[in-house]
Amino acid sequence: MAFVTYKEWAAYRSHMLISLFVGPVQFIVQVFIWRAVYTNQTVLNGLTLEQIITYYAVVTIIHYLVMDFASWNLHMLIRTGRFVTYMIRPLSHRFFALSQKVGHRALGFVWEFIPVYCMFFFVFQITLIPAHVGWALCSVFLGFMMHFFLNYCIGIIGFWLIRAEGVRRMILIFSMLFEGVFIPLVFFPLPIQKILFFLPFQFATYVPIRVFIGSYELAGISFELPHIIALQAAAVVVMYFMSELLWRMGIKKFTGVGI
Repeated sequence: MAFVTYKEWAAYRSHMLISLFVGPVQFIVQVFIWRAVYTNQTVLNGLTLEQIITYYAVVTIIHYLVMDFASWNLHMLIRTGRFVTYMIRPLSHRFFALSQKVGHRALGFVWEFIPVYCMFFFVFQITLIPAHVGWALCSVFLGFMMHFFLNYCIGIIGFWLIRAEGVRRMILIFSMLFEGVFIPLVFFPLPIQKILFFLPFQFATYVPIRVFIGSYELAGISFELPHIIALQAAAVVVMYFMSELLWRMGIKKFTGVGI
């Protein structure tokens, strides 16, 4: 299924090439904003201007590796009733959706990640080399899995709501906010940081970014890279079982009628 998805999306590469402009443009906007913020100071919440620019560059390239469409796809299948065809197939839909993501992101690695990485290196003069390559690859893989399980759980909401698109979009926005996509989590007030530390969202994006940079800190808590990656792996396992629980509860609500 991963190979078939790769071939299917390869036929529509122009759609994917749009993101070659979206990611860098968003990065440039962040650069202008943070340069203005750092006008009269060199360090803010423990991060220098150079580190914050690197942070958003890493956000951009990691997004191309871990992005996910499982919530939209599952919601669409449930709403239209087409999900009934997956109930008689000899494999779980979750594994099917994960295979689709693997194929989709494999194509994204070629057509999105590599060109944008080269753009950062040659145009913006930003050298994006992980502090520890092995740990960074491990953390990005775990972020890949966490993104999938989070989005799949969001898609399962469709079993309870006929029109879950509004709720799904709202949850995704908060998810991106709590993942550290819009702003580094260390910029939140300390009480909120303590709450975010126990939520799964940071393990999808924030942790891979900090591991890429080479240090982790949140809510005044610091971890060595092996320790935070072990915690990230445990969070992925928890989210797997959470998706299984929600699946077993949600499938009982499915009628297969569609609209």
